[in-house]
Amino acid sequence: MKNYEIMFIVRPTLGEDEVKKVVNDFKTIITKNDGKVAKEENMGQRELAYEIKNFKSGYYFVFEVEAETDKAIKEFDRLALINNDIVRHLITKIEK
Repeated sequence: MKNYEIMFIVRPTLGEDEVKKVVNDFKTIITKNDGKVAKEENMGQRELAYEIKNFKSGYYFVFEVEAETDKAIKEFDRLALINNDIVRHLITKIEK
């Protein structure tokens, strides 16, 4: 079992319900591709260190994901890159 940490920032112009929908959609992407979200953390809205895509803040989220293969991680990465609601994301493999 491989462990990953995914941190992503959702754009601040979305409403609370829209932010929840984006997070749930990406959680579904992971589970549909044989991954499991072991832990989910909402870090709230924070200021960015520098402007990204004309945004100065964003909603930060962290997922800890367990997966047998990297299929779920690759699909998350692919869809996060083309989704306009995700400002930035970072995927880190955790060695245990």
